[in-house]
Amino acid sequence: MTQMAVLPERGVVEIGGEDRVSFLQGLVSNDVAEAAPGRAVWAALLTPQGKWLADFFVLCAGDRLLLDCERAQAAMLAQRLGRFRLRAKVQVRDASAEFCVHAAWGGPPDTDAALAAPDPRLPEAGWRIAAPAPLPANATPADWDRHRLALGLPDGSRDLEAEKSTLLEAGFDELNGVSWTKGCYMGQELTARTKYRGLLKRRLVPVEVDGTLPETGAAVTKGGAEVGTMRSGRDRRGLALLRLDALDGTLACAGSTLLPRVPSWFARETAPAS
Repeated sequence: MTQMAVLPERGVVEIGGEDRVSFLQGLVSNDVAEAAPGRAVWAALLTPQGKWLADFFVLCAGDRLLLDCERAQAAMLAQRLGRFRLRAKVQVRDASAEFCVHAAWGGPPDTDAALAAPDPRLPEAGWRIAAPAPLPANATPADWDRHRLALGLPDGSRDLEAEKSTLLEAGFDELNGVSWTKGCYMGQELTARTKYRGLLKRRLVPVEVDGTLPETGAAVTKGGAEVGTMRSGRDRRGLALLRLDALDGTLACAGSTLLPRVPSWFARETAPAS
C-alpha cells in the first residue's frame, strides 16, 4: 500500500527564466538538464572548496525549476544562488509559502493535482511531490523518517555539516547525486579528487542502536578510540559518520551500543570484508 506523508520541514526555491537550466548547471553537483516532467534530479550546492552547503531535489514545472529543499535553508539557498545571476536571465526566490512537499513510498502516489517524480536516489525511496496544498496523507513525517533511515538516506543538515561534509562521505555518488560527465561546477575539484584518488576515509552509515538513541554529535568509539560521530536517528535506527576501518563489529556511543548495517547500495570498495 502506498504511504504518503506531508513534510512540513521541507520548502521550495523557484528558479524561473530562460537561462534557468544553464544557470543552475554551473553551480550544482548533478546534471540539471536531466530534470524533466516526472523525472527529478538530486543535487547539492557546495562551497568553492567542495564542502556541502545544501542539497535538494530539482523538479521540472513547465518553465520553472522547483528545488525541494530544507525549509530552514530555503531563504539562504535563494540568496546564495541569486548572487551568481550576473547577466543570466533567471529569477530566484523562496516559494516555500506556495507549496507543500510530500514523500510517498510503497507504491506510486494516486494524484494528478501535484508535481510528482520518483525519488532519484533509490527505487525503494519512493516519490517526491510538490503541491499547492497538503494532499491526503496516511503517514506521518516520523514514518517517512523511519523509512529513509532504514534505507540509509541522509537528511540534509541533520546528517551533514555545512562547510565541513563532503558529498562522497554521504553517499551522493551511489545515490545518483553527482554527475561525473556534465562539466564544471562549484566545488567539483575536491569531489573528483576524492573519488579518483581514493581519498575517502569516512562514510555516513546506518546503525542499529541498542540502548538510548544518542544525541547528534555524540562521539562513537571502538575499543576506547574515537571512530566517528552520531548523526540523525529515530527509535532504534540512526546514521553515524564512521571511519571506514570501523564498519565491522560493534561500537559504543553515549552509553549505548551501535551495530553498523552497511546497505547493499554502498560501493563495494567501502564495505567491510565478510
